[in-house]
Amino acid sequence: MDGDRIPMPFHAGELQAQAMAGVEPFNAPIRNRMPDQHRTFFPLLPFVCVAVADADGWPLATLVQGPPGFASSPDPARLDVAALPSGDDPVRSRLAAGAPVGMLGIDLGTRRRNRVNGVLARVGEAGFAVDVVQSFGNCPRYIHVRSLVPVDRTPGPVTAFGADVPARARALLATATTLFVASASGADAQGAAAGLDISHRGGPAGFARLAGAVLSVPDYPGNRYFNTIGNFVAEPRAAIVLADVATGDVLQLQGVVDVDWTAAEPSRVPPVERVWRFRIVRGWLRPAAFGLAEEVPET
Repeated sequence: MDGDRIPMPFHAGELQAQAMAGVEPFNAPIRNRMPDQHRTFFPLLPFVCVAVADADGWPLATLVQGPPGFASSPDPARLDVAALPSGDDPVRSRLAAGAPVGMLGIDLGTRRRNRVNGVLARVGEAGFAVDVVQSFGNCPRYIHVRSLVPVDRTPGPVTAFGADVPARARALLATATTLFVASASGADAQGAAAGLDISHRGGPAGFARLAGAVLSVPDYPGNRYFNTIGNFVAEPRAAIVLADVATGDVLQLQGVVDVDWTAAEPSRVPPVERVWRFRIVRGWLRPAAFGLAEEVPET
């Protein structure tokens, strides 16, 4: 698969972030096709993370659920998803053929995760298909291990809000161990380096700290690609989605990011290399919208 490596998978924002972090240029194993181990991984998953852009170019993020096998790869250049976001999800209306899309497949039980960025090839009544532009794996660090099983839930009415974050949303953020962040490459990125991306962030409960309308998220040592941070450098608008597996409540946020390169805390566990601050502009709280719950081992 070495012939499928993208010669220059990084845009100017990612290269700038790498330079600011003291990372030397390198040839990352980011491919323009899905390797077989990624193609066999996605059909195992009960949900995938999806990033699109809204009408004004702001990233949006959501979780799309289905029975294992609902995400499949008929060939290395394509990923098919036989499910859609619900009608009250702000992402639903933004799925359109030709639009860029970022996707993350993650198994919280085994800590495996693979990313696919591409273009929506088809959107129908039962799902959508993605033409692959970038495919690559991520390290398993900072993933809170849990096994998820389907449950029946009755979704409640959606609460839309602005910078005045409601109490329930604050409570979700205060206890979160897992969130997903969507970011964009900005208008100047070209070729395979352009588009949307969605990635995982995790840590101890409350690792992301909310003060007013600003969520501070520690950035731990990672794969040194700086895809997300590099996107923030090029385009500060971003999105976050998280789900409470106990209640199924889903929180979706849009905001503007500022990266603090001076906020290192090497003695913190895990060690913090920098902090990015997400100023909430708007959000949606969707009660009981996530139909997976943590499996409780039998005693």
